[in-house]
Amino acid sequence: MSTKGKVIKCKAAIAWEVGKPLCIEEIEVAPPKAHEVRIQIIATALCHTDAHVIHPKFTEPMFPVLLGHEAAGIVESVGPGVTNVKPGDKVIPLYTPQCRKCKFCLSPRTNFCAKLRKVKNLIADQEVMDDKTSRFTCKGKSVYHFMGTSTFTQYTVVSDINVAKLDDDANLEKVCLLGCGFSTGYGAAINTAKVTPGSTCAVFGLGGVGLSAVIGCKAAGASRIIAVDINSEKFTKAKALGATDCLNPRDLRKPVQEVIAEMTDGGVDFAIECAGGSEAMRAALECTTVGWGLCTLVGAAVDDQELNVSLTDVLTGRTINGTLFGGWKGLDSIPKLLTDYKNKKFNLDALVTHTLPFDKINEAFDLMYQGKSIRTILLF
Repeated sequence: MSTKGKVIKCKAAIAWEVGKPLCIEEIEVAPPKAHEVRIQIIATALCHTDAHVIHPKFTEPMFPVLLGHEAAGIVESVGPGVTNVKPGDKVIPLYTPQCRKCKFCLSPRTNFCAKLRKVKNLIADQEVMDDKTSRFTCKGKSVYHFMGTSTFTQYTVVSDINVAKLDDDANLEKVCLLGCGFSTGYGAAINTAKVTPGSTCAVFGLGGVGLSAVIGCKAAGASRIIAVDINSEKFTKAKALGATDCLNPRDLRKPVQEVIAEMTDGGVDFAIECAGGSEAMRAALECTTVGWGLCTLVGAAVDDQELNVSLTDVLTGRTINGTLFGGWKGLDSIPKLLTDYKNKKFNLDALVTHTLPFDKINEAFDLMYQGKSIRTILLF
């Protein structure tokens, strides 16, 4: 029986308030309007960004909200004017839109898009659809969207510029990581830092994003990759993916940036900071060499808003840049990344430590908070 043009009732995980577990609820998902796509989510993963919104330190939270932004699914129906996907297509929803018309989309220098109206608290701010309304209702209440994706649900509605088409043979349980974590870390090394063959690198934070940055550094031909994390249990995985050295700052007698500088004759060529927090960001910058050291910022803690930088660091040739979604123009790049994955250019599977039924989403959050998981895939 066709659901096109009808409201769909389905299961979703709703965040009702700060600091509380998500609640599995029945919601109503409205049909897509013009230039919108309704997607049946097959697999969704967790990312620390999802946890930021329900953290007590997060400012300006909007509740109730339907979180989730790393997923893969199948197009159920499309609204008028949609030409890039059709019902039945396998897709990945994207939190970074690509309108292909604005000055950013037309430039090869960035993957930013003017449709990304603002980035609030370091999170892509797409809480309602373009007509300023939500497509989600629960218990009679309108529910906010999240990052233009909202994937903690059996069905979601996204803009057609926030969805990338996949090949028909794509394994959705595996490739959902292309929706955020892997693409962000891998792209930070490949696109944003532009790691060069034979160079030395340091990666701070060995979650899904940081380990993906390690993969990117290795793919770019780095000769030495120093992985840094306060959880030494992550070092075995990091070395398997390409790290040559691993450091736990809590086990060192001096600041980690000083140790790295001693190991690398004055500092690494590239540092990629994926943990967040001003202390880690400063360490990442200071562990790069003077003259040409580049520090790429990827991670952000809940209360990160500012970074104090020494003028001396800048005047002596160190550079800082940052990345959103690893610099990839999503609609164009996701199909290419999928091809690279199928050709075994990188190993997504190594990042998945747990697979759980969707109803156990709060258990998945606990695994993430406890540092026991890299990526947990939730299946409906």
